[in-house]
Amino acid sequence: MNLARKIIADEMSIFESKFKDSAKSNVPLLDRIMQYIVRRKGKQIRPMFVLLSARLAGNINDSTYRAASFVELLHTATLVHDDVVDESYERRGFFSTYALWKTKVSVLVGDYLLAKGLLLSLNGKDYRVLHILSDAVKKMSEGELLQIEKARNLNLKEEIYFEIIRNKTASLLASACASGAWSACEDETKTESLRQFGEWVGIAFQIKDDLFDYGDIEVGKPRGNDIKEKKLTLPLIYTLNHVNSSTKRQIIYIIKNQNRNKEKVNYVINCVKEAGGIEYAVKKMNEYRDMALELLYQFPDSEPRQALEEMVRYTTDRKH
Repeated sequence: MNLARKIIADEMSIFESKFKDSAKSNVPLLDRIMQYIVRRKGKQIRPMFVLLSARLAGNINDSTYRAASFVELLHTATLVHDDVVDESYERRGFFSTYALWKTKVSVLVGDYLLAKGLLLSLNGKDYRVLHILSDAVKKMSEGELLQIEKARNLNLKEEIYFEIIRNKTASLLASACASGAWSACEDETKTESLRQFGEWVGIAFQIKDDLFDYGDIEVGKPRGNDIKEKKLTLPLIYTLNHVNSSTKRQIIYIIKNQNRNKEKVNYVINCVKEAGGIEYAVKKMNEYRDMALELLYQFPDSEPRQALEEMVRYTTDRKH
């Protein structure tokens, strides 16, 4: 992502300053937690998509920075809440807020971050951006709940899987691109094009995350972690639909009853590899990457377009 970071380096510095201000609180405990969260920032991919989409569609302005801050506040809120739902004690190699401050505080912190994002747009009168990002909140909740519902019987169809990740994961990246575009040009056609672009990139991003569960590279989560959490990812769904009934029953039994047994989990991973689940998932991931790039190429060639292409390719080529 060298080109992306280079051409919006100044804008990212401004964003980081504004984001820190937007997360501040007058409550000492909350302010301490906010400082802890801000210091452990991730790659900030979503704000980068906001800024680059704005550059592609027009010019970065104050509304763009508010949109980028709202996106990052929203993303951080979902991570805080996810750690509570998953009872996860680690986030990006550090203790999670759930590990340090437990359930009640973590839930309230996530709510606070969401409220700060909403107020940021309301106070700036960014009503279209507010609508775009509020829709993402709705879709993320729907996707998470649909995944919980469908995980019970471990009989997930591929179209339901894509509905889940379109809502749960891709909707935020789609909204990041759409809000960046709208902030710069207020053009519905460009905004919708970049929303669709972001959705397809987000789907490719999630499939890449699925693939990490079956690899041998250390990526920040244990190998086979999705299996242990009974999450039906694309390689596993493909495998369950293409192995014989006996193997299918055995895989389902392991996921339901023996998902903490390392040897059994490795058996499932090997079944996925032998059935061609990895190759199929890579193929689908590349299809969504290529659709996103084809849509991106409809915009005139420019540094922002080149930077967005670089970020799309990073999504599918990344090692962590």
